[in-house]
Amino acid sequence: MPSRSPRPAVDTRPSPLTALPGVGPKLAEKLAARGLVDLQDLWLHLPRQYEDRTSITPVAALVPGVAAQVEGRVEAVERGFRYRPMLRVALCDDGPGTVVLRFFHFRAAQVAQFQPGTRVRCYGTPRPGQHGLEIVHPSYRVLGLDEAPLEGTLDPVYPAVEGVGPATLRRLVGLALDRLPDDAALELLPASLREAMDWPTLREALVTVHRPPPSADIRALVLGLHPAQRRLAIEELLAHHLSLRRQRLAQQAHAAPALPDARLSKRLLVALPFALTGAQQRVYGEIRDDLAQPRPMLRLVQGDVGSGKTVVAAMAALHAVASGRQAALMAPTELLAEQHLANLTGWLEPLGINVAWLAGKVTGRARTRVLEDVASGEAQVVVGTHALMQQGVAFRDLALAIVDEQHRFGVHQRLALRDKGSGGTVDAPGAVPHQLVMTATPIPRTLAMSAYADLDVSAIDELPPGRTPVQTIVLSGERRPELVERIRAACAEGRQAYWVCTLIDDSDEVVAQAAQSTFEDLGKQLRGVRVGLVHGRMKPAQKQSAMRAFKDGEIDLLVATTVIEVGVDVPNASLMIIENAERLGLAQLHQLRGRVGRGSAASNCVLLYQPPLSALAKQRLETMRQTQDGFVIAEKDLELRGPGELLGTRQTGLAGFRVADLARDADLLPTVHEVGEHLMVEAPALAERIVARWVGGAARYASA
Repeated sequence: MPSRSPRPAVDTRPSPLTALPGVGPKLAEKLAARGLVDLQDLWLHLPRQYEDRTSITPVAALVPGVAAQVEGRVEAVERGFRYRPMLRVALCDDGPGTVVLRFFHFRAAQVAQFQPGTRVRCYGTPRPGQHGLEIVHPSYRVLGLDEAPLEGTLDPVYPAVEGVGPATLRRLVGLALDRLPDDAALELLPASLREAMDWPTLREALVTVHRPPPSADIRALVLGLHPAQRRLAIEELLAHHLSLRRQRLAQQAHAAPALPDARLSKRLLVALPFALTGAQQRVYGEIRDDLAQPRPMLRLVQGDVGSGKTVVAAMAALHAVASGRQAALMAPTELLAEQHLANLTGWLEPLGINVAWLAGKVTGRARTRVLEDVASGEAQVVVGTHALMQQGVAFRDLALAIVDEQHRFGVHQRLALRDKGSGGTVDAPGAVPHQLVMTATPIPRTLAMSAYADLDVSAIDELPPGRTPVQTIVLSGERRPELVERIRAACAEGRQAYWVCTLIDDSDEVVAQAAQSTFEDLGKQLRGVRVGLVHGRMKPAQKQSAMRAFKDGEIDLLVATTVIEVGVDVPNASLMIIENAERLGLAQLHQLRGRVGRGSAASNCVLLYQPPLSALAKQRLETMRQTQDGFVIAEKDLELRGPGELLGTRQTGLAGFRVADLARDADLLPTVHEVGEHLMVEAPALAERIVARWVGGAARYASA
């Protein structure tokens, strides 16, 4: 492992941006809104692409769609007003051919610049026009009599900052780079590690990424594979890893009640009408070992829809009850919470355990009674929605907090449930509850290693016997009429079906309208079939009512938006149609497909697409057709869409990497973990500085 090396004491926070010339309070406010507060933020505000102005391309050599820099004389100027003001400038050089510069937004002073014979140098992407190639709104400069030197480096193009022009942003980054400290003051990675991996210093990497020389490999830079970018990526990954590990250590520094008593769990196991799968037994064993320790369990259980996570959670809850304490299970929707309530009541009440229900719709005397039972400890297992975290809810002795579909909750909400048990009790003062989080969205191994470095991850990667495989069919939208007849036949046989509308738009309203019109059309076409509707813009009570009617068999066909993705268990539903399936990611398609195949009848999922399909959409739909393994699908989804889509923006901010890409940089993760563990033990102050540089305040919530 890398050895420690002495470091000079330096100020860990660079100067504020107001130290740069031209940055007054107003500009500083606009930059701060984008998270740019000091010089370091500008050093790490990295280019998203590059423009090559280091050479001149002859007009005759221009290629449509390939950005280039040209230089020539103005041959003709034309100003027109056909539909809107337009300026066309014909430019030619010493070779054959002419390129037209076209402007839609211009001032009179600009027109005056383009006198015939004037030398102009411009940069842009040529495209075919009415009279040969043209460049729309190129960046340009009018040249004088003297020779204008070409740029010595590739020009960076930065992510936009609202209210700040690209030229201003480029100037500010340049000024910030001029104030980069020397290697000794800036470098945080041990020299032995850098030398072993043949990485540049941080200073060299930053200068290369912001000001790449003409010899730089542009393709590698654009793909994020340049050694300078890899050097930055590993430090960023290291910062996030350290942040999560630090949070884990902080959590485990607390005491937690040891819950070794498995007697009730064994009684449940004997009473269950089914046997646990090997995967369920393995994961329960891991949880049982965690709960026996006097430090808080922090475990994520992931498993496909129907893999049996709830029964494993029930067995964990019984460890708390057997020790005279309480367990709470929180789910994101009332329907999903009710489903858990039904399962837990059926399994636990025969064992003499009191299961309580607390949701928004529990009001009046019933609510008062539940709150009293929770506070007194009479309620041993409490199931509910986010209502569990409200101020008036006080547990007597919460020893285990279980959160289902944890990515659906904000960070503060999960912290709030954990804090309900952080007061401890007489025999365990200051203790915090054990935490078990569950998700039916399988998380790729590389993502779990990075995004959940604060959690132990278990996978229930085996489905119970008797689950009917779902046949997946991919059809063009032109065959929609056939599907309508297929639904009619299925409903006539007493089965139920889903029709999911996934039209994606900036507005939820458009999706609701699409669902509404589909609901109306199918209602007319399917006389005698009871059609229901659910979409995100309905009031919660309306949604719950429609979902419950479907679950109770009072609706034959449920037209819905993707709000039904998580939770509802309707064994009689055997047909799922997903419209515009090409617009959804694999994980979401897989979640939707998981709504059928929950009973004994053969089930089908039809992916209806609108041609033509992009290459990416073809890959996604083909993957869905070929496999039902959620873990295979998750890995493919990460490869196709990247980590941001899978984690969701509310997770921890981890998806918003500046440089790193978990799919591309997965090979760096073992090194990141090894170096991270070493630094936490051998150089904790250095680890703290790495976290502060890349993560900053976001680290507070990283392990909620």
